[in-house]
Amino acid sequence: MTTATTASAARTLATTARVLRQLRHDPRSVALMIFVPCVMLFLLRYVFDGSPRAFDSIGASLLGIFPLITMFLVTSIATLRERTSGTLERLLAMPLGKTDLIAGYALAFGLLAVVQSALATGLALWALGLDVAGSPWLLLLVALLDALLGTALGLFVSAFAASEFQAVQFMPAVIFPQLLLCGLFTPRPNMQPVLETLSTLLPMSYAVDGMNEVLTHPDITAGFVRDALIVAGCALLVLGLGAATLRRRTA
Repeated sequence: MTTATTASAARTLATTARVLRQLRHDPRSVALMIFVPCVMLFLLRYVFDGSPRAFDSIGASLLGIFPLITMFLVTSIATLRERTSGTLERLLAMPLGKTDLIAGYALAFGLLAVVQSALATGLALWALGLDVAGSPWLLLLVALLDALLGTALGLFVSAFAASEFQAVQFMPAVIFPQLLLCGLFTPRPNMQPVLETLSTLLPMSYAVDGMNEVLTHPDITAGFVRDALIVAGCALLVLGLGAATLRRRTA
């Protein structure tokens, strides 16, 4: 490993440690990220109390969607807070690259995403009785990739918001169309052709498809590998865009 690479990794890890220290003093945000998906899954299970099969069919999809939404919301607000407080500008005045900064944020929130996804997956499978044909580890993998995608989207949209209220306003624009078109409410082939085509461009569609592959197939399928790679690729692409749009001032 070269000296430059070592220095870059050190700066990334230092950023990660700083973000985690800040989150430690913000228990409400941590609780929102970690426990809200679990609470939503718990409520959903008993909404379908008389129809366990309905919970199986929709619960797997929402196991991926809930982490994506919560990580998007918390990450966008937390990152914007860094901008408006002047912390981001001070950091960028130091010998800290944009990629190092974005990677540090992504790693910090990604660690929380691991905890969040593990708790939600464990709750759904072993406490709420979610019945899937595939491996629980594959379910956890997709949930984690979805949470990381939500983190990447939150980091990206924070560049275009001037206040926390505006960051929240991005949720209907970025998340809700994906929620409607991802195949949760009706299979995507049953949609109007234009909407079906649009849905193939949205990463949440592949998150739901990946969960459905685990739900119905005992082994890893080519469709699952494709869906997981697309979600991971979209997360990396959006992180790259977030680094490209990172700027020192919000005003």
